[in-house]
Amino acid sequence: MLQVDFIKENFSKVIDSLKKRNKDYSSDLKKIIDFNENRKKQQTKLDALLSEVNNLSKQIGKLFKNGEVEEANELKKSVEKIKPEVKLLQDLLNSNNEDLQELLCSIPNIPNELVKKGTSEEDNEIVFESTFKLSDEKLKEHWGICEEYNIIDFELGNKVTGSGFPVYKGKGAALQRALINYFLDKNTSSGYTEVQPPILVNENSAFATGQLPDKEGQMYHISNDNLYLIPTAEVPITNFYRDSIINSSDLPIKLTGYTPCFRREAGSYGKDVRGLNRLHQFDKVEIVRIEKPEDSYKVLDEMVEHVKNILEELELPFRILRLCGGDLGFTSALTYDFEVYSKGQKKWLEVSSVSNFETYQSNRLKLRLRINEKEKKLAHTLNGSALALPRIVAAIIENNNSPEGIKIPKILHKYTGFKFIS
Repeated sequence: MLQVDFIKENFSKVIDSLKKRNKDYSSDLKKIIDFNENRKKQQTKLDALLSEVNNLSKQIGKLFKNGEVEEANELKKSVEKIKPEVKLLQDLLNSNNEDLQELLCSIPNIPNELVKKGTSEEDNEIVFESTFKLSDEKLKEHWGICEEYNIIDFELGNKVTGSGFPVYKGKGAALQRALINYFLDKNTSSGYTEVQPPILVNENSAFATGQLPDKEGQMYHISNDNLYLIPTAEVPITNFYRDSIINSSDLPIKLTGYTPCFRREAGSYGKDVRGLNRLHQFDKVEIVRIEKPEDSYKVLDEMVEHVKNILEELELPFRILRLCGGDLGFTSALTYDFEVYSKGQKKWLEVSSVSNFETYQSNRLKLRLRINEKEKKLAHTLNGSALALPRIVAAIIENNNSPEGIKIPKILHKYTGFKFIS
């Protein structure tokens, strides 16, 4: 969430930057400033009235103590006359604060200067692409291969729960577990501390990282307890530090965690949801960073290199894209997407997003850094998938299928205990 003072001090810059998202927010931003000015005026009047009531109350107490009951009762009448005005101002202030909060929540993060204007994923910039050979050879899609080797059962998952909830079996389950362990080991060896967070979060947590109200329709909601199934481990892990003040000397904070993730994927249909392409439940390993503002973009580059190295070790063809304004997430200032090439489907599949949110999340989180005894400022938060499993598994199965079976990447041999699925 943007800060009101920042919007006021950088009004034209904020408007111009947000135009990269293909929408003019100038009217809403002007309302935010107006609401804030009204709020300040109402607060000043309220503070003056409360001060007057407080002074009168002290005088009344003294008068009663001195036995001047009649004079005290007269002052009490004055206090009673002020109370309705206090109540009115308090109600106006609460209403104004709610309106201001609602407007602030409707404004996305400001894109970084590296973000280009664009309308859709077609305008994203390719910043890296690994070397690999395209082939016209007709290869099998992963769902057919999974059925052949009986390693992932989509129909069984459909029977138990519904579409988008596959069942991993035998060596398919072992491959899944091997990838999770490899990702976690890779992250912890790079200095990330492993955590195992809850997979249910409350409304405050979902709001703090920006899932609410922006992505409410995509989250599974348990209405009886007002809890949400997490769409990513980013949500609970980042919320470890909600309502916190961290000493800048304690940075960097580097956390990694494996969780199942849940997304309704409302509106998804057609061939893009076949097999492992788009699931309602899937496994993912996440990396989360909390950093000083001056370090966050250097750290973002480090995170990109980290994920890049994982994909290189998995021997998968991949590319890195810098998202344009039209495809940039609501809370992100800059995002790099990683896509692996699916040789069976002959298409690119997204497997990771690595993002810098700058102060957008930390403002909602009320996550601040203590610079010294007097100075505090908002931290920068970053996160990335390292990695999401379904499309990685799909790419390994499709790209490595052979007459001998599915060849397992060498880096995974010590985790799987086998070199082929046959």
